[in-house]
Amino acid sequence: MKKIENREAYIKAGVDVEAGYKAVELISAITAKTKIKGVASGLGGFGGAFDLSQYNYKEPVLISGTDGVGTKLKIAFLLNKHDTVGIDCVAMCVNDVLCCGARPLFFLDYVAVGKNLPERVASIVSGVAEGCLQAECALIGGETAEMPGFYEPDEYDLAGFAVGIVEKSKILDNNNVKAGDIIIALPSSGLHSNGFSLVRKILKLDDINLAEKVLFKYEEDFGKTLGEELLTPTKIYVKPVLDLINNNINIKSIAHITGGGFFENIPRSLNDKVSAKIFKDKIKILNIFKYLMREGNIDLMQMFNIFNMGVGMTLIISQDEADNALKILNKNQIDAYIIGEITDNADNLLDKINIV
Repeated sequence: MKKIENREAYIKAGVDVEAGYKAVELISAITAKTKIKGVASGLGGFGGAFDLSQYNYKEPVLISGTDGVGTKLKIAFLLNKHDTVGIDCVAMCVNDVLCCGARPLFFLDYVAVGKNLPERVASIVSGVAEGCLQAECALIGGETAEMPGFYEPDEYDLAGFAVGIVEKSKILDNNNVKAGDIIIALPSSGLHSNGFSLVRKILKLDDINLAEKVLFKYEEDFGKTLGEELLTPTKIYVKPVLDLINNNINIKSIAHITGGGFFENIPRSLNDKVSAKIFKDKIKILNIFKYLMREGNIDLMQMFNIFNMGVGMTLIISQDEADNALKILNKNQIDAYIIGEITDNADNLLDKINIV
């Protein structure tokens, strides 16, 4: 009797325990398809287990990364579309892990909701599962927290983390980057999951009435509505980049172009002895960035300091491996191309990237 009374008290406080059970039931069916070699536990326990002995590594190093979707979620709320933001969440984590040369093994998510609507939670997690399938990693656990009064009933937050594995001797080290190396661009699918606070300001999306008119308007530049364009999921680069590594392409360094755009992320893939020269005329800038630059009256260099501008990831390799690398990427349906080169930084310049 006490158990029932306690449950009723919790429901009166705004937390529906039964809805939580139903959400777990729906999620379990979704996550089952992400199971890979090494998964040693089912969903619903207190921890997710993964057996590394299933993998043949001499000196395995685990690489972890964590991130969230950010204010892109506001677009999902406005469009009432929740089945793709999970892909963004996985992508932001696994693409970071990939920058070390690691293969993602598993992912855990955290969903915090104002009101637990099981079908909506299942829709969110279906996107997470799809992201895991694209990254060939397992969704081995997570947490759904119902927090009435903290989040509005129709809002939620989504974050997660990924763990990958790499042979110690094969961890990517930017100390090998040298003058004469080239920079390859892997195209983005759109805005990915960065810069949405500015996007919302440019498009005045905090005005609900105006937002509905703007987001549901068909735009010739995109071949879809603006809302659909903004919600395009982040590209996951795991398969093509690991294919390069498996084909013995010597990737010296990788940059995931996220918040801070080119100016913040590319320098992280360099050592103190070199700088990056990017040829802006070679960059295939996507229409969404041209649209935002025009609507917000934003200078091109500022755009490069905020958005990915159509480049979701950059790889630094030797000049003599460029042709082979591009062929392998093209086989993986990645329209990669060269956007720059590595130069000496004899003066130890603070500006590690020069866009010309």
